[in-house]
Amino acid sequence: MSEEMQILVSLPMNEDQKQRILSSAQGANVTFAPQAEVTDEMLQNAQIVFGNLPGEMLKKAPNLKWLQLNSAGADAYTKPGALDSRVLLTNAVGAYGLTVSEHMLSLLFAMNRRLMEYDQNQQKNLWQPMGQVKSVEGSVILTLGLGNIGGDFARKVKALGAYTIGVRRNTGDCPDYVDEMHPLSSLDDLLARADVVAIALPLTEETKGMMNEARLMNMKKDALLINVGRGPIVDTDALLQVVGAGHLGGAALDVTDPEPLPPDHPLWQQERVIITPHVAGSFYLPETKNRVITVFLENLKRYRAGEQLKNLVNH
Repeated sequence: MSEEMQILVSLPMNEDQKQRILSSAQGANVTFAPQAEVTDEMLQNAQIVFGNLPGEMLKKAPNLKWLQLNSAGADAYTKPGALDSRVLLTNAVGAYGLTVSEHMLSLLFAMNRRLMEYDQNQQKNLWQPMGQVKSVEGSVILTLGLGNIGGDFARKVKALGAYTIGVRRNTGDCPDYVDEMHPLSSLDDLLARADVVAIALPLTEETKGMMNEARLMNMKKDALLINVGRGPIVDTDALLQVVGAGHLGGAALDVTDPEPLPPDHPLWQQERVIITPHVAGSFYLPETKNRVITVFLENLKRYRAGEQLKNLVNH
């Protein structure tokens, strides 16, 4: 099996990362080609693809048996017709907790300590205190989605002294860094208790538009909203109206709807909104790619052994 196995790696790799994959490939034919350099011949030969190649390209891969994504999100590949139903699909859940949770923490501190306002003052050479700030310690932080990313964030803020409430579809056992665990159906009862609502959920039919005007208004008047999940989970028009009316202390968004956010979109002009261009994940932190490779190599070992792959995604 290993002699015939054809693996296409479409992520840019340094030499150390290539060698790491080759040493685990055990004689398989591994082709390293960034997306822009992938040819039709490479696609026709590929049995395994490691990387988020567009669906249109994957349609040129008739021998594809397994697609390992380099992202945690897989929504682009679960739409009807996006991927042959016979192809195994796995995501990179577990690789992004470190980088995204630290980005969330950065956004939280930036809002709590009014750093955006002080940055604006610096641009004006203005030495001026901006008033009261908030502390993470003693605050109630509601995290929606308690997977690798949300769990890492909850663990970090718990260590800083926050009271943590977790929400996920399957409540199961409550980890020691979560003070309360609730199902998503309890969301409406929890919003009014939280000083911070942090969204780390995937986009599904259930979560799309979940944070509508009624729920945003149900949050505390000075509460903070953080979204690193997917933009359409938050109703953008409702957020503009609620923040513009002075309800909510602020919002920090690494994802938006639409995305990319157009230059003339009014969300850019909101003083209590911080926007980063979907950079919490990706590979800006070099360790993230190493973790994604670890996910792939563990699954490659399982694939060779005929075992069930980790992070399987239904499509």
